[in-house]
Amino acid sequence: MMPSKVNEITGAGRFSYSGLVKDNALAKARCVASRVKGGIVIAADTICVQGKKVFGKPKDLKDAVAMLKQLSSKPQWLYTGIAVVDKDNNKELVACEKTKVFMDRLSDSEISAYFAKVSPLDKAGSFDIQGRGAFFIRRIEGCFYNVVGLPLRRLYLMFKELGVKVLVVACCVTVLAPCLILSGCSTEYNLATKQEEAYMYSTDREVKMGQSIDREVAKDYKFTEDPLVQKRVEDVGKKIAAVCDRRDIDYHFKVLQDDEVNAVSLPGGYIYVNSGLVEKVDNDDQLAGVLAHEVGHIVARHSIKKLQAMMSYNILRILTVAVPGGAGPVGSAADSAFAELLMGYSREDELLADELAARYMKLAGYNPQGMIDFLKKLQYIDRRKPLQPKNYFKTHPYVPDRIRVVKEALGQKIGFNDYINIEQKPHGE
Repeated sequence: MMPSKVNEITGAGRFSYSGLVKDNALAKARCVASRVKGGIVIAADTICVQGKKVFGKPKDLKDAVAMLKQLSSKPQWLYTGIAVVDKDNNKELVACEKTKVFMDRLSDSEISAYFAKVSPLDKAGSFDIQGRGAFFIRRIEGCFYNVVGLPLRRLYLMFKELGVKVLVVACCVTVLAPCLILSGCSTEYNLATKQEEAYMYSTDREVKMGQSIDREVAKDYKFTEDPLVQKRVEDVGKKIAAVCDRRDIDYHFKVLQDDEVNAVSLPGGYIYVNSGLVEKVDNDDQLAGVLAHEVGHIVARHSIKKLQAMMSYNILRILTVAVPGGAGPVGSAADSAFAELLMGYSREDELLADELAARYMKLAGYNPQGMIDFLKKLQYIDRRKPLQPKNYFKTHPYVPDRIRVVKEALGQKIGFNDYINIEQKPHGE
């Protein structure tokens, strides 16, 4: 990352909104390009516009509160200017992307709670969409990645116009505002998916990311004070980890003091189970089913792929270079990443994790029927929960579909009831 020394234009004045951000972005790119010998320089500038008022980054927390309160009152537009300078070929290109954002109206207490977890001072409009800001952004019209910070499709089209060869922009572009550089991806064979897949990170860097998020979880969440519960989960989890398809990392099993019946896995081998879930299982076979499912997510690298797809690369980069005791952007990034993973995986990811879990349970000496029994219990619990119009943190969905997939993996007979209330899309499509 190389910061520019340009004084940004903050008011539209003689510029249109798109002209304003394009001019700022180009000024930044040219400034950085003048200080390097060659290569590609990418710069971006973002503003938020509501009515005829331009919102940039807040001056202080008081300004951020007033800004977000105003922006939540009605829709606004995010304009991002992108400039690409090809120093080697003496070419430059500039473009603009805009996205309309619709928010829920926020109260003072909601804004205070949000800013207690997320620093607004480095964000145009005082909010993010890839972290906790997603909880109050009702919908958007336009490019999602424009709201994150860099419209990747627009950048890809600019690369094509300049003749810059990029294989996978979404994977290989390192987003480091205000100056951006290119970074290579590694390709590995995934034993779970049985496919060659591209990753931005080596295993070592994935583990560092998990460690960064884990440190922030330890600050914000309470772990169980019952050593017997913790030991039970660890003992069962280690048996599953010993037979899984990915044994190049250490697995960590921790119990959070939370009544919600849920579990979540992080990059690098970190698995959290809520105490409410442990209390609901009838035996170790059912517990093994839950833990094997989360191990399956880690083996398939679902968490790292989700973060790669959903979050800007600068957050991922912060997580992989974090050191113990770090603060500021590291904590904010880790908190955003954990929130992203709490919101759940795709249907296909869930079903693959179930298939892997059934196999790992058998290899570890547990009865896979326990997994089906617990899924039925989970379905019973979910059906008796009150309807929640804003259920941001959700447990694993598609319970009837998951039961069918586990039965298929075990070679059991599929009955009519297994096809009731499931999605009609066949697994694998």
